[in-house]
Amino acid sequence: MAERERERERDTNWGTDAPKPPMRTCKNPSSHKHFGGYMRVRSRRGNWLAVVLLRISRRDLFFCLTALLIFCLGSVLYQLKGEAPKILLDVGYYLGRFAGGHGSLAPRALPFPSQVVYNRVGKCGSRTIVLLLRMLADRHQFTLISSDIHNKTRLTKREQENLIRNISTTPQPFLYTRHVHFLNFSRFRTDEPVHINIIRDPINRFLSNYFFRRFGDWRGEENHVVRTPGMKDDERYLDINTCILESYPECSNPRLFYIIPYFCGQHPQCREPGLWALETAKQNVLDHYLLVGVLEELEDVLLLLERLLPHFFSDVLNIYKSPDYRKLGNMTGTVRKQTPNLEALQVLYERMEYEYKFYNFVKAQFHLTKRKIGLRSGPKPSRHYSSALQRKDLQEELEEEETEDSLEWTGQT
Repeated sequence: MAERERERERDTNWGTDAPKPPMRTCKNPSSHKHFGGYMRVRSRRGNWLAVVLLRISRRDLFFCLTALLIFCLGSVLYQLKGEAPKILLDVGYYLGRFAGGHGSLAPRALPFPSQVVYNRVGKCGSRTIVLLLRMLADRHQFTLISSDIHNKTRLTKREQENLIRNISTTPQPFLYTRHVHFLNFSRFRTDEPVHINIIRDPINRFLSNYFFRRFGDWRGEENHVVRTPGMKDDERYLDINTCILESYPECSNPRLFYIIPYFCGQHPQCREPGLWALETAKQNVLDHYLLVGVLEELEDVLLLLERLLPHFFSDVLNIYKSPDYRKLGNMTGTVRKQTPNLEALQVLYERMEYEYKFYNFVKAQFHLTKRKIGLRSGPKPSRHYSSALQRKDLQEELEEEETEDSLEWTGQT
């Protein structure tokens, strides 16, 4: 009787916190235990899957399918172009960062502008700037790549792609400089670097190039003659006025259309003097260039570069004014420069109409940047043919400035 009472109490307490009695009804307990455990696990999995499906809304399902579609499209593009789209690279970066940074991920950009491209324009102070950059690279520990290619400014699409790839894989921070027309990095799905440049009065640039090709600079006329062995004496000693007034190819378009293509880019139409190339160059200056300075105000250009890119140009003005730099800079001035007569200058100015429109646009933008930064120093004395061509005493003024130019601007040609 006592045993039956205890069994009733256990049946009454079934479902409460009291522990359940062990199963004692089967003769083959091991097989039934395994079968019962399997049924309980399967039941739990079914319940979990049902709960998840009930909680997924149509919006969540749409997002999942969209992500899958993007991944598939990215895979197709990777197969077609041989490179991963930017969105997949970004996803890979963030996944790698959250996973602890493991894997062969590309280094991210430094917290300051660490990629600078200076597609230097010929005879616009580029040798002066390159000399300064060599000193600055040692002082500030950045990579300077100064290309020795001077006569290939126009590139095919494949050449552009290869050059952009080589530039973008340079260890940061770096500054790359070369005589080359504007390269549009975004066209090749590459991070855009900081672009800088310097131009000068177009006629000044033309005269400096004309005599430099023939007689070189203060580093030695003989050395430069060796570099142009194919130039005959009648061409080397051709009078500048004759070249202009008799429309020799060197003194006519399209050879005079020189500065604008450096900013217009690699499109074939950029080499044709006209409004399209001019407007494209202007827009590229506004969209892609941090600063385009004018050589006639070089010290202000250096001050702005020091303000805008201190990790590259800090203390550049002091270096520029130092005696050590002057010893080197004074050797880069073009020798035997002559001034054309008034008639030739007027013809030259008319042929360079678009060049002067672009030059005046850049100069206005440069002065606007100076005002924004708070820089109020004025330009150094220089020849400005565009504003002085109508003056009767122009020839005397040019002769006086020719002497001044040899004293003050030998480091900027």
